[in-house]
Amino acid sequence: MTTFTEAVDFLLTPSLTVMVLGVIVIIGAPLILHFILASSATYTVPPTVLLLGPSNTGKTALLTLLERGTQPAQTHTTQSTQSVELNASTDSDQKMSFRNHEDSSGTYTKFLLIDTPGHGKLRNIAMGKLARSEKLKAVVFAVDASSIGEHDFLAPTAAYLYDLLLFLQKKASSKGKDKASVPVLIAANKMDLFTALPATMVRSNLEAELTRIRASRSKGLLDTGVGIDDIGSEEQDGWLGEYGSDKFTFAQMQEFDIDVDVIGGSVMSEKADVDKWWWWVAQRV
Repeated sequence: MTTFTEAVDFLLTPSLTVMVLGVIVIIGAPLILHFILASSATYTVPPTVLLLGPSNTGKTALLTLLERGTQPAQTHTTQSTQSVELNASTDSDQKMSFRNHEDSSGTYTKFLLIDTPGHGKLRNIAMGKLARSEKLKAVVFAVDASSIGEHDFLAPTAAYLYDLLLFLQKKASSKGKDKASVPVLIAANKMDLFTALPATMVRSNLEAELTRIRASRSKGLLDTGVGIDDIGSEEQDGWLGEYGSDKFTFAQMQEFDIDVDVIGGSVMSEKADVDKWWWWVAQRV
C-alpha cells in the first residue's frame, strides 16, 4: 500500500522525469497499438476493374447503373476517378443479371469498379490509375458504337486504345514482379441507336485504324533520326501486336496472353442491355 501511495505521489508531483514519461506514453501508446492491430489484422485489397474510354461513351452511366441495379443516373463529363464496390457471382452455372448483383447468396466475389476521366486533357489520370491499380483483373474500354464509323471519332478512340493495349502488352512482357496479363473488354455502347454499328464492324473498324496508327508511329520513329543501331529495338518496343505484321488484329494480343473481346450493349436504352458485359467481368474477377 505504501509503495502504491508513493508511486501516485511521484506521478502527481511535477518533475522533468514525470514530463518525459508522459510524452513517451502519449506518443508511444498509439504507435504500439497500431503495430499490434497491423500484425493481428489481415488487410485485403479487392480485385479491381477499370473503366476507360473517351468522353461521352457512357462510362459513368454504366457505373451508376451497376451500382443502382435499376436505372443509370444523369451524368456529366467526369473530371476525377470514382469507384463502387460490387458483388459478382462466381458460380459458373449461374449467369446473374447486373440487376441482382446485390444478391450475396451462393459464391460471389467483391470487386472494385473504377471509372476514369475520358477527356483527352485528363487522360493522364486514367493511365496513371492503370499503372498503379492493385490487383487489376480486367479493363473495360467503352466506345460509342453509334459514332465509331466517323473518322473524327474513330481516330482518337483508336489512339487511346492503342496506348492502353501497348501499356498492357509491355506489362505482360516485363520480367519484373508486375508482370501480368490483363484482359480487355471493348464495350460497344449505344447499340440501341439507329446509327450504331454491330460489334463485328466496331471490331474491324478499330483493327483497321490501329493498323494505320501502328504504321504511322513506326514511320514517325524513323523520321526522328534515331540511330540505325537503336531503331530496331525502339520500333519493336512501340509495336503493338505481332512484330512486323502488315495488319493488326486483336487476336495478336493473345501472343501476350491478353484476351480482347468486343461486345455490344446499351446503357441508356429503356431496358438497359449490359448483362453480357456484367457476365464478362464476373468471370474475370
